[in-house]
This record gives sequence, structure tokens and C-alpha cells, in this order.
Amino acid sequence: MDLKRINAPINTTTIDKNLVDAPTNNIYEAIAVIAKRATQINSEIKKELLEKLDEFATYNDSLDEIFENKEQIEVSKYYEKLPKPHSLAVQEWLEDKIYYRNTQDTQDEL
Repeated sequence: MDLKRINAPINTTTIDKNLVDAPTNNIYEAIAVIAKRATQINSEIKKELLEKLDEFATYNDSLDEIFENKEQIEVSKYYEKLPKPHSLAVQEWLEDKIYYRNTQDTQDEL
């Protein structure tokens, strides 16, 4: 996931309810889709962060010395400044980048 290309707001913003529920005509269904996408984004970011921080890990048995690594601190600060996963998911939803389907409709047709 390329986080540099996403222009989601870092701060909390108000979004028109009609824009959010326009694709589904149901605000609860739209929020459920956004929440599931936010969970996916969160796990992707967490996995990526842990992989980057794993490069700096030192496996010593002694806890006496803790080294501060500037690169590790910079990586952590970068991820702290990113927009939150729910903000990214809402931005993707508003830009029609999330594919979803209602399985209830397909079951009714059978």
C-alpha cells in the first residue's frame, strides 16, 4: 500500500452523510464496509511497520543496555504522522476505490 499517494485528512473532518451512503443507500451498510476496510488497512500498516522495525532489532539476552537508533525513531515518527486507518478507508470509499457486494442480494436471486 502506497501511503504517500493517499490524500486523507490527518485531523478529524466532517463528511456529508449523503456522500457516505450514496453507493449503498444505507448508512449502516456503508459504515460496515468502511470499518472492514479500515481493519484491513490497519493490519497492512502494522505488518509493514513491524517488518521495518525488525531490521533494527538486536537479540541480546541482557536488558541492561537499550540502544536508541535514529533511523528507528524516524521510522516510528513517520508512521505516527500518517492518517488513521479509518480516515484512509473513508477517503477510499468516497473515491470509489473500495469494491463491495451485498451477498444478501445474490442469495435472494437463487
